Amino acid sequence: MRKKPAATPATAPAASRPFVYRNRTLYCDNISLSSLADDYGTPLYIYSGRQILERFQLFQHAFQDRPHTVCYAVKANSSLAILRLLGKQGAGFDIVSGGELERVRRAHKPALTRVVFSGVGKQAWEIDAALKADILQFNVESEQELDLLAARAQALGIRARFALRVNPDVFAETHPYISTGLSEHKFGIDIKAARVIYRRAMRSKWLEPYGVSVHIGSQIRKVDPFAAALARVEALVSQLRRDGHDIRTVDAGGGLGIDYSDAPFDAAHQVERYAAALIKGLASEKAHLLLEPGRFIVAQAGALLASVLVVKKNGSKTFVITDAAMNDLIRPALYHAHHEILPVRQPSGKAKLITADIVGPVCESGDFFARDRAISALKPGDLVALLDAGAYGMTQSSNYNSRMRPAEVLIDDAKVTLIRRRETMRDLLAPEII
Repeated sequence: MRKKPAATPATAPAASRPFVYRNRTLYCDNISLSSLADDYGTPLYIYSGRQILERFQLFQHAFQDRPHTVCYAVKANSSLAILRLLGKQGAGFDIVSGGELERVRRAHKPALTRVVFSGVGKQAWEIDAALKADILQFNVESEQELDLLAARAQALGIRARFALRVNPDVFAETHPYISTGLSEHKFGIDIKAARVIYRRAMRSKWLEPYGVSVHIGSQIRKVDPFAAALARVEALVSQLRRDGHDIRTVDAGGGLGIDYSDAPFDAAHQVERYAAALIKGLASEKAHLLLEPGRFIVAQAGALLASVLVVKKNGSKTFVITDAAMNDLIRPALYHAHHEILPVRQPSGKAKLITADIVGPVCESGDFFARDRAISALKPGDLVALLDAGAYGMTQSSNYNSRMRPAEVLIDDAKVTLIRRRETMRDLLAPEII
């Protein structure tokens, strides 16, 4: 490997959730959410920097006896401030576009040499930018992409380090939209064809076979599929070494899932189980291990804060309409994903519960955060927090219905930093020409 990984702690850090009630008011670390609404308005994304760093260190601790680099998956949350926070801790980054490459450059330029570039449709300009940035490796997903990589490397006079992303045909129990490890998916190269492709790549002086990559999906709660996938990768690497390839890295991808319910969640134990599964799968292979966690690091560090606009009844149904909508957090509409929703202020005495749909103001019946959810009775002006929204929240947001996207704040103990201002009407219309 080109760089020694950052030092790891001897013991795993604490891993408590950051959103808790104090005196009947919901806090993120040491800041009340009601004060954040007063200062920054709603909708508002809130992130705990402490939680993000704790989750990152869980991986550092679990893999401390194995040469590794944690390459945070930028697509989960691409905030420059969060990328900088992780980059300064020695994190690498898993990117899937030229835009994400530029985000890493702007956030923490030294981390460019710890970048892996994934994705099924890399364009020539993106490849050129990554070659010039001297990234760690390209995770190549097709023979055509490998040909393009060789052509661009030759044009620039820069040798390209690459790993084939192999498809191990391993089933992972997750949502079909985020499962990627079967032969029916668009991702990767059939693992049975990989050996021939590596052999062909040896004939180009502009390609350096550097590693093998695999990624079987996202939000995977069981660890056995990871072990199965890595065992198949290990067998392939053994064959490649016999063929004369100096394989330096094994990229295990990401995909480790979290618990979106309010049940107790032992994050440290989950990471330890994951590490044991990967190390078991690579029992005889000592290549430098690349890990690509995204959701696991940032999801539970974040929440979307919203204000109640209207509480209305249609027949037997009650609707709580908030100023946040599907354009701000699309996961419930897109995946029927579950997010816990908490009132920011708990009522004194015994709470009156209602059963309601919590929805936004967008003109779509699919604009909902929860259906038939039991929640404390709410009234206009009340605040609610949608938990576990730190991953695939802001990164999947849009301007649908010509709505401005939310602001974002990062909490560091008792310090609040605005890391993205709220969009304005001018921002909304700026790219358009009439």
